[in-house]
Amino acid sequence: MRNCYYILFCAMVMLVQVSSASAGNVLTFVKKIGSFIDTMSVKGLDRRYIDAPKKPWQLIVKGNVNQSEVKMKTEGTIAGFHYSARPEMKTEPSYYVGFWAGYRGYGLGYTVNVAGDKGSYLTFGASGGAYGVNVRVHAFESAEPTFGLNSDAIPDENYESWDKVRLIDPIKVHTLIADGYYLFNGKHFSYAAAYDQSVLQKRSAGSLMVGGMYYYGRIDYSSNYNGDLIYMMKGLGKVKLWQSSVGVGYAYNWVPARGLLVSAMAMPMLTFVNKVKAYGYSTNVEELMDDPKFWDEDISDAEWDKWFYDRVQITPMGQETFNSGLTVNFDARLSLTYNFGRFFVNAYGQFNNFRYSHHSSHGRLTDWFVNTSFGVRL
Repeated sequence: MRNCYYILFCAMVMLVQVSSASAGNVLTFVKKIGSFIDTMSVKGLDRRYIDAPKKPWQLIVKGNVNQSEVKMKTEGTIAGFHYSARPEMKTEPSYYVGFWAGYRGYGLGYTVNVAGDKGSYLTFGASGGAYGVNVRVHAFESAEPTFGLNSDAIPDENYESWDKVRLIDPIKVHTLIADGYYLFNGKHFSYAAAYDQSVLQKRSAGSLMVGGMYYYGRIDYSSNYNGDLIYMMKGLGKVKLWQSSVGVGYAYNWVPARGLLVSAMAMPMLTFVNKVKAYGYSTNVEELMDDPKFWDEDISDAEWDKWFYDRVQITPMGQETFNSGLTVNFDARLSLTYNFGRFFVNAYGQFNNFRYSHHSSHGRLTDWFVNTSFGVRL
């Protein structure tokens, strides 16, 4: 029996030794990874201009404000009267808060929507000493677009009612914007110092840069309930847009005082892919306009809406893809960072503007965002 206890005791001692050795190996491996990242974060850099913070861990509280706007315009003739329609919709500023934790700029984060539009917003970013990559995905909808309508058939006193259109089926918008940059003077200029604070810019420096941008957008209101809107948009019910651009620009990190960094980037871009796919639909609106009830002013708005929207229909008529050719675009970013001791604050923003054209219909989508953060190094 004593032999059994002795064997059991020896086995437990060996298990503890193996566990201790395994834990030690893991800890050693983690330290090696940390040392490798520490080395890579300043490798090839002029330490007079760029340096790594002594404390490698970062814990950051983030905030984001963004807004998108869609404007469309078309002209035509209804019942012999000329008209121009300008549906516009703008999301309320949308607010997101979250946190991020990592080592020398490598880590994980989580962000949630706290106010604003009911859409979804996803961002991804990565930056190093000589590069930066950002991806933003935004989806939103609006059932209350501003519908500027001018027509000889509508008295001036009735224009106000057209500005308060409420759609039964909302207009849905999805966008994806991805951009990336490479900087040639990575020895003296740091993109990461301005956008993720994993390194410190100690002296002012600039860099020539090359970059690319990809944009995808979809505007969709192809529903029977939007048959009147589609009719006024000359049969256009859905639009998809693709744009790809490349450019050469310049970025500059200005250090006016110790701990303070102002970073600006400007890049003219040549858009070599500017493709639009337009989805056409026919409607029975003109047939409904021949019905005396369409022009009956004695029935209530609710009765008219029920009569009209129970009958209006749209039918897909095919799609058309066309390219707008080479165009010139412009990309710009601005960042402000202040480091004080173990702490830092940062704010940066970007603005994008995209256009499309299809026969007598035109559209524009604008998108801007501002990111703010407060962090501590550990």
